[in-house]
Amino acid sequence: MLLLSIVTALLALVLLLPTISDMISLLAARRAARAADPVSLPRFLIVVPAHNESLLVEGCVRSLVALDYPIAQRRIVVIADNCMDDTAVKATRAGAECLVRFDRVYPGKPRAIAWALDQLSADPFDMLVVVDADTVVDRNFLKEVARSGPVRDIAVQGYHGVSNPDENALTRMSTVFASARYRYSFPLKQRAGLNVPMMGNGMCIGANVLTTHGWNAFSICEDWELYLRLTDAGVPIIPAPDARVHSQEAQSLKQSTTQRQRWTAGKWMVLRASFPALIRNARLGWRQKLDMLAELSAPGPAVHLGAALALGVLVVLLHAPFAGALVFALAVSVLRIAIYTVAAIRLEPQPLRACASFLYLPFYTLWRLYIQVSAISMIGDKPWIRTERHVVADK
Repeated sequence: MLLLSIVTALLALVLLLPTISDMISLLAARRAARAADPVSLPRFLIVVPAHNESLLVEGCVRSLVALDYPIAQRRIVVIADNCMDDTAVKATRAGAECLVRFDRVYPGKPRAIAWALDQLSADPFDMLVVVDADTVVDRNFLKEVARSGPVRDIAVQGYHGVSNPDENALTRMSTVFASARYRYSFPLKQRAGLNVPMMGNGMCIGANVLTTHGWNAFSICEDWELYLRLTDAGVPIIPAPDARVHSQEAQSLKQSTTQRQRWTAGKWMVLRASFPALIRNARLGWRQKLDMLAELSAPGPAVHLGAALALGVLVVLLHAPFAGALVFALAVSVLRIAIYTVAAIRLEPQPLRACASFLYLPFYTLWRLYIQVSAISMIGDKPWIRTERHVVADK
């Protein structure tokens, strides 16, 4: 029983890391500075990696063409990567340039971006913007990113929301979790002087950052790798919560399985590869190290809740030593998620409907726990499996 208590205590510590980091950030938070309009408008290179995205790429490109930003200061390039459909034709027809890439040995989003940057190196820009092909971009996205400051030396993460929030309970829950992250968690990190994670979609990297460090993230979860590498190099990564992109959330657990397995395995791989260097890095402060460790080890809100509940019940039923203290620690770790979630629900246009979607949470939690275990099979340089897309019916 003592062994159970020790294991539970270690797991509870991992689950408590985000709460500890946020509490420290609250103490270190400064008054947020009001974003100023830029003196000069930076030039953006927008790249859209696309693999067999015929169904949704036109909508993505049209939203980029419609951006409220001078045409001369933006360039839209779709990378048709190993496509077997008419993605390139539809992207061009919608108003984007298109680069066609065929590389069966090194397929996938991060290598496609690196390849495209080589092709486009002769055309100067101030910041690279990465947008997924299933995404709709808000008209003011570039304006909001430009207000983040001199963009050439920083990285920016926009608000990555859900484009089909009202489709079912799963998409409504994802909308709430996204709001909790981008409206509350990320701004708190910024006010405490911490970097926020890169999230893959709506992420922006300054030209000087790319010149100095290059595009050097090629794992199955390139966004977490970029977060680690840029933070390790001292590059600021700041959130832009009003620069919004919305991508399609899977409408079923089956449809989302391979994507979630890839994300989970990718985080584990980055954490495993980075942990020793992270601890030794003399340039990073202890608060940034703690927060990075919390971000890379965090299992997600549903898994966090399920694991805390299962561990709490287990130590109580088996009368493990220090059961009361362990249950208290697990409960405190869950409290952070509950506060963020309730705050996010209050922002929803239909809060009661958003609350009702959480009746699906027990099933979703069990599925996410399965994903945590099955993601082991994705560890390593495994091929990327595309998430199936679907057409959302008009409401």
